[in-house]
Amino acid sequence: QVQLVESGGGLVQAGGSLRLSCAASGSISSIVAMGWYRQAPGKQRELVARTSGGVINYGDFVKGRFTISRNSAKSAVYLEMNSLTPEDTAVYYCNTATLPAWKNYWGQGTQVTVSS
Repeated sequence: QVQLVESGGGLVQAGGSLRLSCAASGSISSIVAMGWYRQAPGKQRELVARTSGGVINYGDFVKGRFTISRNSAKSAVYLEMNSLTPEDTAVYYCNTATLPAWKNYWGQGTQVTVSS
Protein backbone atom coordinates (compact mmCIF):
# COMPACT_ATOMS: atom_id res chain seq x y z
CA GLN A 1 0.00 0.00 0.00
CA VAL A 2 1.11 3.53 -0.77
CA GLN A 3 -0.35 6.72 0.64
CA LEU A 4 0.00 10.02 -1.19
CA VAL A 5 -0.39 13.51 0.22
CA GLU A 6 -0.36 16.48 -2.12
CA SER A 7 0.24 20.11 -1.33
CA GLY A 8 0.98 23.36 -3.09
CA GLY A 9 -2.19 24.11 -5.00
CA GLY A 10 -3.91 27.45 -4.83
CA LEU A 11 -4.97 30.54 -6.70
CA VAL A 12 -2.53 32.29 -9.01
CA GLN A 13 -2.81 34.92 -11.71
CA ALA A 14 -2.21 34.08 -15.33
CA GLY A 15 1.49 34.02 -16.07
CA GLY A 16 2.31 33.00 -12.53
CA SER A 17 3.91 29.90 -11.10
CA LEU A 18 3.08 27.17 -8.62
CA ARG A 19 4.95 24.21 -7.24
CA LEU A 20 3.05 21.09 -6.33
CA SER A 21 4.45 18.49 -3.98
CA CYS A 22 3.42 14.91 -3.35
CA ALA A 23 4.80 12.86 -0.49
CA ALA A 24 4.53 9.09 -0.62
CA SER A 25 4.56 6.76 2.37
CA GLY A 26 4.09 3.07 2.86
CA SER A 27 5.59 0.60 0.38
CA ILE A 28 7.86 3.17 -1.25
CA SER A 29 10.32 0.56 -2.48
CA SER A 30 7.64 -0.89 -4.75
CA ILE A 31 7.05 2.40 -6.59
CA VAL A 32 8.11 2.29 -10.24
CA ALA A 33 6.43 5.42 -11.55
CA MET A 34 5.26 8.75 -10.16
CA GLY A 35 3.43 11.52 -11.84
CA TRP A 36 0.70 14.10 -12.01
CA TYR A 37 -2.67 14.09 -13.71
CA ARG A 38 -5.31 16.75 -13.78
CA GLN A 39 -9.03 16.96 -14.23
CA ALA A 40 -10.93 20.08 -15.12
CA PRO A 41 -14.71 20.35 -14.65
CA GLY A 42 -16.54 18.41 -17.34
CA LYS A 43 -13.35 16.95 -18.76
CA GLN A 44 -11.55 13.65 -18.50
CA ARG A 45 -8.53 13.21 -16.31
CA GLU A 46 -5.37 13.73 -18.35
CA LEU A 47 -1.67 13.18 -17.96
CA VAL A 48 0.35 16.22 -16.94
CA ALA A 49 3.74 14.64 -16.32
CA ARG A 50 5.08 11.27 -15.37
CA THR A 51 8.48 9.82 -14.58
CA SER A 52 9.36 6.14 -14.65
CA GLY A 53 12.72 4.44 -14.96
CA GLY A 54 14.40 7.70 -15.90
CA VAL A 55 11.89 8.40 -18.66
CA ILE A 56 9.76 11.52 -18.38
CA ASN A 57 6.58 12.14 -20.31
CA TYR A 58 4.59 15.35 -20.46
CA GLY A 59 1.14 16.07 -21.75
CA ASP A 60 1.12 17.84 -25.10
CA PHE A 61 -0.30 20.98 -23.55
CA VAL A 62 2.69 21.43 -21.24
CA LYS A 63 4.87 22.87 -24.00
CA GLY A 64 7.91 23.28 -21.79
CA ARG A 65 6.12 25.17 -19.05
CA PHE A 66 6.15 22.45 -16.39
CA THR A 67 8.94 20.37 -14.87
CA ILE A 68 8.54 17.15 -12.93
CA SER A 69 11.15 15.96 -10.47
CA ARG A 70 11.60 13.47 -7.67
CA ASN A 71 13.65 13.56 -4.52
CA SER A 72 16.68 11.29 -4.14
CA ALA A 73 14.78 8.90 -1.87
CA LYS A 74 12.10 8.62 -4.55
CA SER A 75 9.50 9.22 -1.89
CA ALA A 76 8.27 12.51 -3.27
CA VAL A 77 7.44 14.00 -6.62
CA TYR A 78 7.19 17.65 -7.52
CA LEU A 79 5.66 19.64 -10.32
CA GLU A 80 7.01 23.09 -11.06
CA MET A 81 4.45 24.97 -13.16
CA ASN A 82 5.30 28.21 -14.90
CA SER A 83 3.48 30.50 -17.33
CA LEU A 84 0.14 29.29 -16.04
CA THR A 85 -3.00 30.09 -17.98
CA PRO A 86 -6.68 29.85 -17.02
CA GLU A 87 -6.80 26.65 -19.09
CA ASP A 88 -4.55 25.05 -16.46
CA THR A 89 -7.28 25.38 -13.86
CA ALA A 90 -8.07 21.89 -12.59
CA VAL A 91 -7.71 19.50 -9.72
CA TYR A 92 -4.22 18.03 -9.89
CA TYR A 93 -3.74 14.47 -8.71
CA CYS A 94 -0.57 12.73 -7.72
CA ASN A 95 -0.25 9.20 -9.03
CA THR A 96 2.08 6.31 -8.38
CA ALA A 97 2.33 2.85 -9.83
CA THR A 98 3.80 -0.09 -7.99
CA LEU A 99 5.04 -3.58 -8.76
CA PRO A 100 5.04 -6.57 -8.75
CA ALA A 101 1.35 -6.41 -9.64
CA TRP A 102 0.92 -3.10 -11.43
CA LYS A 103 -1.29 -1.03 -9.17
CA ASN A 104 -2.14 2.65 -9.28
CA TYR A 105 -2.53 4.88 -6.29
CA TRP A 106 -4.00 8.37 -6.26
CA GLY A 107 -3.74 11.30 -3.96
CA GLN A 108 -6.76 13.28 -2.83
CA GLY A 109 -6.10 16.03 -5.34
CA THR A 110 -5.14 19.66 -4.98
CA GLN A 111 -7.00 22.50 -6.64
CA VAL A 112 -5.13 24.83 -8.96
CA THR A 113 -7.01 27.91 -10.07
CA VAL A 114 -5.53 30.39 -12.53
CA SER A 115 -7.28 33.71 -12.84
CA SER A 116 -7.16 35.84 -15.97
